[in-house]
Amino acid sequence: MRVLLDEMYPPEIADQLRARGIDAASVHEGPHRALEQTADVDVLAAAGTAGRVLVTENVRDFGRIERELLGAGGAHGGLVFTTNRQFPRAGGDAVGRLVEALTALARSDSDLRNRSVFLRPAD
Repeated sequence: MRVLLDEMYPPEIADQLRARGIDAASVHEGPHRALEQTADVDVLAAAGTAGRVLVTENVRDFGRIERELLGAGGAHGGLVFTTNRQFPRAGGDAVGRLVEALTALARSDSDLRNRSVFLRPAD
């Protein structure tokens, strides 16, 4: 699973995922910086074009975009939804818990094309 982290996540999460062998990118680094402050529909399209699953907390907007896109016969590379409640961005182990959960999902060999999942903390 190839991952693109939406803009609410620090790029250090992508660094940690790469250190674990996960192909991860952040919209805050490299060629993906062009996606910062870009319309959500364009971010999802760019992730799909790059063969990446988009990880985001923006359930409301991306859920709507996904419904409209699939309803119109379109496709996307996959969506992983998180919440700040389950994976708080502040606090001692916030990043570590998210990295663990994303690593477990990536290693599960899940094909998320045209699907969305809500990420749960790893056991």
